[in-house]
Amino acid sequence: MMSAIIGFIITLLIAALVIWIVSKLGLGMEVDGFGSAIMAALVIALVTWIVMWILGLLGISFGTGWLGAIVALIVSAVVLMISDKFLSGMKVNGFVGALIAAVAIGVVQWLLAWIIGIFV
Repeated sequence: MMSAIIGFIITLLIAALVIWIVSKLGLGMEVDGFGSAIMAALVIALVTWIVMWILGLLGISFGTGWLGAIVALIVSAVVLMISDKFLSGMKVNGFVGALIAAVAIGVVQWLLAWIIGIFV
């Protein structure tokens, strides 16, 4: 139980760090500070869970390959746009901004996972 809580906290902090980095790069999304980035990570996780749950109820799955990646990217951009409405400390610059931010978040998360994988 304790390891699950610690894992959740670490995942949340890494997600907030990624959101904060992407915000500082000016790639379609802005957050006021690291506290807003943590709140954004929580809201994005919650909205993503709800969207995936609804898609699962409808029998829609992403699959694998390029089509799955494109659908996942579009869903991520929509989640960013929805999350923007719930947080005063986060601003997403339209769908194109959300799409660019979703790509940037994906790339930064991949880089962090790769770097952490080298040292762990």
